[in-house]
Amino acid sequence: MASQLPHSRESELTRRQLLKITLAGSALATSGIVFANWVKPPALQARTFIGKANSYESDLVPTLLGGFQELSVTPQEIKGKRILLKPNLVETRPDALHINTHPRVIQAAVEAFLHLGAKSVVVGEGPGHRRDALQILEEAGLADVLYEDRIQFVSLNDMTGYSQPNIGRQTDLTSLIFPDIFQEIDWIVSMAKLKTHHWAGVTLSMKNLFGTLPGLYYGWPKNVLHHAGIHESILDITATLRPQFSIIDGIIGMEGDGPIMGTPKPTGVIVMGRDLPAVDATGARLMGINPYKIPYLSRASNWLGAVNETTIKQVGESIISVQQNFELLDHIEAHQGIRLS
Repeated sequence: MASQLPHSRESELTRRQLLKITLAGSALATSGIVFANWVKPPALQARTFIGKANSYESDLVPTLLGGFQELSVTPQEIKGKRILLKPNLVETRPDALHINTHPRVIQAAVEAFLHLGAKSVVVGEGPGHRRDALQILEEAGLADVLYEDRIQFVSLNDMTGYSQPNIGRQTDLTSLIFPDIFQEIDWIVSMAKLKTHHWAGVTLSMKNLFGTLPGLYYGWPKNVLHHAGIHESILDITATLRPQFSIIDGIIGMEGDGPIMGTPKPTGVIVMGRDLPAVDATGARLMGINPYKIPYLSRASNWLGAVNETTIKQVGESIISVQQNFELLDHIEAHQGIRLS
């Protein structure tokens, strides 16, 4: 006769635990909750705004204010806030409307935030290619616009900084250094340009954040970040800094060999939103590019923001109504296989 296993308290607890798990599973099934959904975090939701703007000479303030309203950015939320606008200032040429965030878009953003009751608005940039931000400011025509509205400009490249632990942990960098002025700011707004990029595929509001890190510490053209990995650095900066808003100048974008050597692409849009990955995913789709083929956007999906089109509520213009295929170059590796099918 086979010997009977002794009855132990350990085996009793094991059976009890199993029973609890079984009962919990039954309760979930009965209530209509799928176990996989119970474990999996819910999909992040976002809202982005696309506004039409066919010319830099048109009044852009109503477009931005309309976008704010659609995105539930209210005077109550902005009143008393200190705002920093971070444009994309790279290089300047006489015909460079497609390279930098246009001065009129920046001016409109200043006026729109002040209209909503912002305490102050300052413009700050730390260009990666040119050390002299003030020279770019003059050559891009932004100096005259800021002087006209008495708006302060700060060179982020030359500013001492403070260290923050690297929350993204996609690179080996244990911390990131941001300009001291960020400790006095309530809202950081990434004001990017709608452009293709020869290393990142696209450069939009998340890539634009490279210019928030002082060249004083990171070199030119932010070599530390390039060596750490471009896509990984984009994710780390976005995760650690967590900007509050994005405005993309797509009135005239850039296609081909961006972010400097490409050609102008009149697109006639401004894209806005609180969720930077969602805004960039929308921008990519406007360019006829699949955001899931851009490594940093694919990895940001449902972590740093919404990238899946089904989780982004599109307000203003529809993507399909303004979508244009930006030129992609076969000899540029980052352009290969990213076309939206």
